[in-house]
Amino acid sequence: MQLKSTVELDQITVECAKAFDFEFDGNSTFDVPQLNAPTQFQIGLIVGPSGSGKSTLLKKFGSEQSIEWQHDRSICSHFGTADEAIKRLGAVGLNSVPVWVKPYHVLSTGERFRADLARRLSDGAVIDEFTSVVDRNVAKSCSYATARHIRKEGLQSIVFATCHYDIVEWLQPDWVFDTTVGVLSTRGVERRPTIELELIPSTVGAWALFRQHHYLTANINRSARCWVVEWEGTAIGFAAVIPMPSGTLKNAWRGHRTVVLPEFQGLGLGVRISDAMGLMVRAEGGRYFSKSSSSRLGEYRNNSPLWKPTSKNQKVRGDSASKKQWVNSNYRMAHAERLCYSHEFIGVSKCAE
Repeated sequence: MQLKSTVELDQITVECAKAFDFEFDGNSTFDVPQLNAPTQFQIGLIVGPSGSGKSTLLKKFGSEQSIEWQHDRSICSHFGTADEAIKRLGAVGLNSVPVWVKPYHVLSTGERFRADLARRLSDGAVIDEFTSVVDRNVAKSCSYATARHIRKEGLQSIVFATCHYDIVEWLQPDWVFDTTVGVLSTRGVERRPTIELELIPSTVGAWALFRQHHYLTANINRSARCWVVEWEGTAIGFAAVIPMPSGTLKNAWRGHRTVVLPEFQGLGLGVRISDAMGLMVRAEGGRYFSKSSSSRLGEYRNNSPLWKPTSKNQKVRGDSASKKQWVNSNYRMAHAERLCYSHEFIGVSKCAE
């Protein structure tokens, strides 16, 4: 397919072309590569530099849905139910409750991208300029979370277009069309790339960078041992532990704070960070316990051989602290009726080794 455009040969246009000895009669043509995609797929990807015909090819699969947002409503209220909002926003890695309850117009560019994506994800969706407005680590985490949701929900015939090649192995498309060479390649779902995290000891002061993103409270114990978590030189999370005084347990510690910044959620990093905390405490000869009201983290531990449920696992919190209202950024959560997951990290058993 050939595209043609015509412009008026005004004086400025003529002089600009002449300055570089470019012969121009007012007409421009562009040959769009031919794409014969499979008829049945879940994820397709068109990739190539700007001006290579991606958007034109994308139109073969449909039009990108136009999203409208109401200024006086939270972004989560634009979904049919609360469960749908939680699932769809989480599917694109937008897991921050304080962000969910904000109106769209106050969000950052990256948050808007994810919110729009959450509403567009459905059978037959086409997504142009995918991850173009977010930094590259965020693009990878968003691609992985999006692909996982599509596979889990069995969504079909979703096509993305992007100029970024670095997301291919994270999005795991069924087919990729490269507009640079005009080649279509099919691929099976592969294992995602390895993520290497570095835990750097820090002071309690580092908590200020992460406090607003904790799902229950912005407070921290001043005696906590703290670490900042980095991925490829970027701070993406925070972890802290505190001593666990007991008349029967010696050298016992418990998890105090685990936070992954919203941009990097959806990759399963939180559970790996909590495992690392347990490994460090065990390596020092201690015992490590952790409580959480997060169902995602709690269910992971229920099914992990590295963790053993305590007698208080999956009980409604009855301690005095849980009856308070914790204040975090712009929202308030009373969690006296929330189930609490409680586990001890035991590491890999001898028989498993």
